[in-house]
Amino acid sequence: MTGVASTLTFGGGLPEGEGWLTVRKVWVASSLAVGSALAFVMLLVVGVYVVSGNLINGVGGGAAKALAKGSVPAAYQQLVQKWGNLCPAINPALLAAQLYQESGFNPKAQSHAAAQGIAQFIPGTWATHGIDGDGDGDRDVWDPNDAIPSAAQYDCTLASYVKDVPGNLTENMLASYNAGAYAVIKYGGVPPYEETRNYVKRITSLEKSFAAPVGRVDPSKQAAGAIAFAQKKLGTLYLWGGNGTPEQGGRFDCSGLSKAAYESVGITLPRVANDQYNAGPHPKRDELLPGDLVFFSDDLTNSRAIRHVGIYVGGGYMINAPRTGAVIRFDPIDTPDYFGATRVTEDGAKALPTTA
Repeated sequence: MTGVASTLTFGGGLPEGEGWLTVRKVWVASSLAVGSALAFVMLLVVGVYVVSGNLINGVGGGAAKALAKGSVPAAYQQLVQKWGNLCPAINPALLAAQLYQESGFNPKAQSHAAAQGIAQFIPGTWATHGIDGDGDGDRDVWDPNDAIPSAAQYDCTLASYVKDVPGNLTENMLASYNAGAYAVIKYGGVPPYEETRNYVKRITSLEKSFAAPVGRVDPSKQAAGAIAFAQKKLGTLYLWGGNGTPEQGGRFDCSGLSKAAYESVGITLPRVANDQYNAGPHPKRDELLPGDLVFFSDDLTNSRAIRHVGIYVGGGYMINAPRTGAVIRFDPIDTPDYFGATRVTEDGAKALPTTA
């Protein structure tokens, strides 16, 4: 098997203004190799279902306390890890999920309802529950060093209010955050409000995408379908911002391809690569399965800096839309800018905030 060295610039499918170019060395396979790879991919897709039963019935589960690599921006990781262990009702991954849901880790976020900062406190709640987390003598809702500890403290305060209520303490705490502790006490658990129940489900689902997995991660049931969709697009010319519409000639960029592939099997992903990273748990490199999304970044400490995504097919290769001037093709994933992977789940995708 022969090939020629080539220099590539990979686009991340990010909105204009966000960094999305880098240079990577890869080997471009010959047409014969691509044909062989297609046959190999089909075997791998079948293999998803062969191994899935073993993984589902094998190790897994457990309450993960550690954060997944890079899932929280490096500037806030130590804060989230420390304060996420403040009381039994929370953990670092749960606290990270709340912050992502509320602001997308944006310390300058402000909502139409006047919620402020990375933890989105409204002024009245901040006045009562804001704390001086960094001990500098002030309580600043715009300072993550105060706001993140305050969010953890507020969660634990709510948990103390509902500690005697039947059911899961964490779910009751989250319901209190959304509907008030009185409603949780009144109904003896999560109240029958659709908004509150959805809030609890979103945060607990997102928690899995911020936690370092304990044991293996269950396979995606929709993986084979997503790969099949992407395979049909091999050879299609890249288009920055492409969603595959007829007006765009059926062309895609990297995150447009992964979004369309999973939409073909009934899962709606966010449009950009760095948000797609939070659509499920994160398998290790040696635990990858076909259908996992694989991500690339120039900052390996921050998932918000991800700028490229592909669909893993096995054997160290992915299908991806690389860059302007290239076509959708197979490329290796083992490069210096490999960030990590996500095993997409329906619940994980549904839990993602549309504004992050």
